[in-house]
This record gives sequence, structure tokens and C-alpha cells, in this order.
Amino acid sequence: MQRYFIYLSYDGAAYHGWQIQPNGSSVEETIEKALTLLLRQPVDITGAGRTDAGVNASMMVAHFDVDSPIADTSQLTYRLNRLLPVDIAIQRIVAVDNGMHARFSARARNYNYYIHTCKNPFLRCYSWEVHYKLDFDLMNTAAQYLLGEKDFKCFCKAGADVKTTICNVTEAGFTKMDDGRWKFTITANRFLRNMVRAVVGTLVDVGRGRLSLDAFRKVVDSGTRGDAGESVPGNALFLSKIEY
Repeated sequence: MQRYFIYLSYDGAAYHGWQIQPNGSSVEETIEKALTLLLRQPVDITGAGRTDAGVNASMMVAHFDVDSPIADTSQLTYRLNRLLPVDIAIQRIVAVDNGMHARFSARARNYNYYIHTCKNPFLRCYSWEVHYKLDFDLMNTAAQYLLGEKDFKCFCKAGADVKTTICNVTEAGFTKMDDGRWKFTITANRFLRNMVRAVVGTLVDVGRGRLSLDAFRKVVDSGTRGDAGESVPGNALFLSKIEY
């Protein structure tokens, strides 16, 4: 058997997330069907993470195994892109050691979330439009409390099948972009289901004055999902980087 990593990106608007779903199309299933057709053998792929419905990825990594080495991965990349829909793009396919795993070998993952505060028809697909004042300095102060290894169960979607809710966050904060948008960046060794959208929603409550810094810390330390803020829309969220 030979293992390959696929580096890809996708617009998640048309999909029920990365993972195969019984009642809707997924990115994983779409790629598996295309690879199975091209390689003429059943192909299962494993992603580095599981993005939610509507969430995008400017960088996703997945792996698959085949019976024998692929003669020309560049040609396979070209043919795969021709077969896949326009909202999924394969950057490259690389042979890796069989011990490498797209999910478990990853050391860090990075997400970006985009917010704009003025109506703009050219941003609406990939950024969240808000019409109230936000104190981003205060939100950044709160975000610093996320750093380190903590139990983030308060930001995990109820019913998620996980063995642990402990994550190690190494970066979290908002920066203003040249086009006026605000970009939230968060990096961690792992993320829980719906975690980033819940984190942003809770930070927005801080920025609106609905949640004090002390209350935010209490939510992180001992709160439940019901104590945290609402999940913000998925269309403005991007899985941006995976480190191995």
C-alpha cells in the first residue's frame, strides 16, 4: 500500500460539511467518488478535520491509500480538478510515509473568521456583516484568556462524540484588514465541533457589552455550552492552515 496526502481548498456553501452525511452532500464524499472513478478502485479519504456545514477551507489536507504507487501525481491532480465541481480545488497530491496520518499527525490547525461592519455586497459570501458597535480591543483582551491548555467544553456543540474537550490554543485575536474587515485568527493543536464559531460568538458578546471580562473567564473556566454565546454564521469561517 502507498499513502498520499491531498492538499486542497473548497467553498463549503453547497455542502453539509466535510464529513460524509446520510442526508446531504459532503466534500469528503465528492472527492472519494472522483478518486474512485479515476483510480478504478474503491478509495476512502481521511481529512485533517471536520468542518461544519457551510464552512470553507483555504487549506485542507486529506490522505488516501492505494494498492500501488501512482505514476504521475501531477496528472492525477489535473484530472481530478477536471472532474470535481468548481467549488473544490486540488492543489497537489504527494506521496508520504505510510505512518503519516492527515488527522493524527497534524501538530496545529489555524482558522480565520471574518467580520465587516458596513454593508458590502462583495463581502457577504465570505464575511459576517454586523450592524452594531464592537469593542475589538476588549475582545482581544478576552481572547488572550483562551491561550494555553484548557478544557473548552463550553464551546463544544452538545452531543459531540469526543473523548476529551481539552485543547491547547497558541494564538487568538482580531486584526483589522486593509479592506476594513476584521479577521479573527485562532491556532490550536485541535478543535472541538463548532468551537471556533462559538468562541467568536462569545467574544462578540464581550465586544457588545453583553458579557464582562470576568464573566467571559468564568464561562471558559466552568461554563456550559448554554453559558457561551451563539454560534456565528459558518460562511465567514475558513480552515486556513495545517502544520505537520
